[in-house]
Amino acid sequence: QLQASGGGLVQAGGSLRLSCAASGRTSRLGMAWFRQAPGKEREFVAAINRNGGSTDYSDAVKVRFAISRDNAKNTMYLQMNSLKPEDTAVYYCAASDRAILSALYYRASDYGYWGQGTLVTVSS
Repeated sequence: QLQASGGGLVQAGGSLRLSCAASGRTSRLGMAWFRQAPGKEREFVAAINRNGGSTDYSDAVKVRFAISRDNAKNTMYLQMNSLKPEDTAVYYCAASDRAILSALYYRASDYGYWGQGTLVTVSS
């Protein structure tokens, strides 16, 4: 089970840090963040491999966002800086228990576990 938190209302240019806490051990999970804006499809934001040694981002958030994880705390994070109104969305964390150690996964269908989502609203 995944529990996302940390969303809220922030002005453009501001920062937020999202957390995704897992009920079990995360060391064997490939993990990622996705988001869904009103009226749009869910889209990939960032992915991290099982030990945190490899990460990747969508072009829309590259440089501004940073994904990380702490397997000792069974938690994944998304640090979001320089937020823009177009970042407004419900953010979902996702996990796969079929992940290969070094691999990153970009499709929603690659993930079997999802958090409930946390709303991020960026005002202009």
